[in-house]
Amino acid sequence: MFKTIHKNGLIYLTSDVLSGVSHGFSTRLGGVSQAPRDSLNLDERGDEAANVQENFRRFCAAVGSDVSRLVLSRQVHRDDVRLVTADDCGKGLWRERDYDSADALICATPNIPLVVFSADCGVILLHDPVRGAIGAVHAGWRGTAMGIAGKAVGEMVRRFGCEAKNIHAAIGPSIGACCFETDEDVPLAMREALGTDAEPFMVKCGAKWHVDLKAINRYWLERRGVTVIDSSDHCTACRTDLYWSHRRMGRERGEQAAMISL
Repeated sequence: MFKTIHKNGLIYLTSDVLSGVSHGFSTRLGGVSQAPRDSLNLDERGDEAANVQENFRRFCAAVGSDVSRLVLSRQVHRDDVRLVTADDCGKGLWRERDYDSADALICATPNIPLVVFSADCGVILLHDPVRGAIGAVHAGWRGTAMGIAGKAVGEMVRRFGCEAKNIHAAIGPSIGACCFETDEDVPLAMREALGTDAEPFMVKCGAKWHVDLKAINRYWLERRGVTVIDSSDHCTACRTDLYWSHRRMGRERGEQAAMISL
């Protein structure tokens, strides 16, 4: 079950299935950034670096993570999964990133917060309490079609000796099927990836399709062997009071983040 937490002026979400680790799904509330990125913007594009750094300090303090050691994704809508080590601490916020593609991050080192971003895209946090490993996944529709959530699980199995049945997954707030209206390109990509299994996740309304990205990410996780899965019912496009939505706001907006740390 997802819970909404009010702490130190911030509002963020947590999931009961990740209760063994520090984690949080941010909202847009509780930071210092100015309009149109008001106020807890966690992406530097179009904002002052000092604002974003202070916003991360606040978010990490609320969640209980070390802001000096966090590692940020580099999201290019592919299915690359990056192994994070202590050498990566601070990359993306305090140091330059030396990787050009990392839509998913995995780690088995304590006290390294992993961060992925969203302004409608899917965000999935992973934790194996048996092996002591975590993952953070950004899944836009392209990454969802490529099965990046399941691939991140597969990399945790390969790199850390995890068993998929022990991995807990929380699918955070993102655009829902109610608002993700699209043309034929997205359904075609889903059919190419899932075959006939894609049909239950897509509904045609006139000339447009409504696609359930959260359900498809759940499908990939279950197909890989994950059984403990929580999914937020918040739609970022419906709840612009709490979240930024690219679909509703375009490029003049901030981004929320999902963060997890052992």
